[in-house]
Amino acid sequence: MEYNLQITFRQYWHDPRLEYSSMFGGKEVPDFLIITERDSIWTPDTFFLVSSTFSQLILCCTKLLFQNEKRAHRHEIDKLNLMIRIHANGSVMYSERISLTLSCPMYIQNYPMDEQVCSLDLASYAFTTDDIVYRWYVPNPIQFHPMLNTSLPCFTVDQAYTDMCTSITTTGEYSCIRMVFHLKRLFSYYMAQIYIPSSLLVVVSWVSFWLDRTAVPARVTLGVTTLLTMTTQAASINNSLPAVSYVKAVDVWIGVCLAFIFAAVLEFAWVSYRGSLQSECEARFILERQALQKRPLGKEWCVQYFDLILNLHINLLLPLIAIYLQSKKDSWGTARHDETVPFGDIDDPLGSKPGLLTFWQKWKLNADPPKMIDLKSRVIFPLLFLMFNIVYWIWCAVR
Repeated sequence: MEYNLQITFRQYWHDPRLEYSSMFGGKEVPDFLIITERDSIWTPDTFFLVSSTFSQLILCCTKLLFQNEKRAHRHEIDKLNLMIRIHANGSVMYSERISLTLSCPMYIQNYPMDEQVCSLDLASYAFTTDDIVYRWYVPNPIQFHPMLNTSLPCFTVDQAYTDMCTSITTTGEYSCIRMVFHLKRLFSYYMAQIYIPSSLLVVVSWVSFWLDRTAVPARVTLGVTTLLTMTTQAASINNSLPAVSYVKAVDVWIGVCLAFIFAAVLEFAWVSYRGSLQSECEARFILERQALQKRPLGKEWCVQYFDLILNLHINLLLPLIAIYLQSKKDSWGTARHDETVPFGDIDDPLGSKPGLLTFWQKWKLNADPPKMIDLKSRVIFPLLFLMFNIVYWIWCAVR
């Protein structure tokens, strides 16, 4: 990640050659003098190393290295924003406004609930610790602008602290200081732009469960549209992020939402298949029933009738069988032929004796099997999505 940083860079050191308190024979002297030409006094030859081009850009007064710096420039409107204050005891304060473009490695496994840690290292380039030792100014080495958090669009500065990073190389030991600050991503934006829209798309895909299974264009259009919209949203999210080899938290969310929408499309395909299969079996049942009605009514007819039921996918025909048997219960005793068979003498293939069927069994007997799939989906899909939300947000909170 690249980020821009505008700083007021101040350095303090003591140069006894610039002391002027005793130069005027005890007369009153000013507390400090201000100059704007850095070449007028000695200053450590400081520069920033622009790592992207490996070029050296001299910007200020001590040979400092911003090790993760890519670009930098001074502010020169309408004059160079530079101030050198020399105190009577020889203390020097060097202040300059600088804009930096820095790099910060990001780890986005928890995106968009992630927190990033970025650092800014300053090290002496030409002078070893025998010549220059850097220390942070106390008690407030880092001072942020009061409106900093309101100016950041996606992050807030959670905390910042200082550290030392003195390094030893083949040419000697070099003093180094480091500023570390924690960036916390603002989640409200992503809740409004990612999580709420994707959740609504999943809920919209469930509308097909309330549509009639014969409304094929409506259900197909609804399922395909929500699936394509979810895919487009997933692509736009990943396009704004760097390509990484690990799975992000937002990838889990988008993947599960896509799975729910795709499952809703498959549910309609299964309902349509079961519906067409039932229609085919009903047509065969009607044809066979018409053929059997032309035969003499007797026990042999009943056996053939129930054999027909068992051979015609009884699970698909349970509602039709229950209704038909109920309608024939009273008519069998008044058949057209002399030989009659009382309804109680026939073994009920459904086992529907009074008081033995539960409410659930009676509901299944009177429900349309394809409709049963839609009815179950109306309950199962929301419950599964609710369970996923509970697990997902707990998982994100503890990571």
